[in-house]
Amino acid sequence: MAFLDRTSIERLGFRAVGQNVLVSDKASFYNCANISLGDNVRIDDFCILSAGENGIEIGRHVHVACYSSLIGAGRIRIGDFANISSRVSIYSSSDDYSGATMTNPTVPAQWTGVIHADVEIGRHVIVGCGSVVLPGTTLGEATAIGALSLVNRDCAPFCIYGGTPARFIKERKRDLLALEQALLGSIEKHG
Repeated sequence: MAFLDRTSIERLGFRAVGQNVLVSDKASFYNCANISLGDNVRIDDFCILSAGENGIEIGRHVHVACYSSLIGAGRIRIGDFANISSRVSIYSSSDDYSGATMTNPTVPAQWTGVIHADVEIGRHVIVGCGSVVLPGTTLGEATAIGALSLVNRDCAPFCIYGGTPARFIKERKRDLLALEQALLGSIEKHG
């Protein structure tokens, strides 16, 4: 995997770019002026980030693994220390599937019923590979989503969910909060 150098990243025209950002030269970005990347972000090969008018905000220490996509007109916000595994799709827009309207981006908006709703991915969230997160959902702090899940409703903090649609499985340990403090302390000490 080859990563862009800092100058190449800045030339893409992101709204903001933190320090120590790694962006694959094989990732695709649309409407970069509405995308913010925090410190220590890594975006791998074949990812697509397509920001609508409300933008995409990625916090610190976030990994977006290969073949993942973040797409839509609503805001997508990913909190610090989150992990988006490979082939995850996060949508902040969706067509109306009822048949009451037409679908797809080649049809003028007056004939479609696209909905736009913000997606909030909290701190320390992990979304397992192949999962889909739909518009209007919030994944609370440290939520864990199992692989191949469909998230179509809010998920509570420090809980593990899985399945299609995603359902509560059990509570998640909180040890990672102490580990976060140790990491940040180490960075400050050696930074």
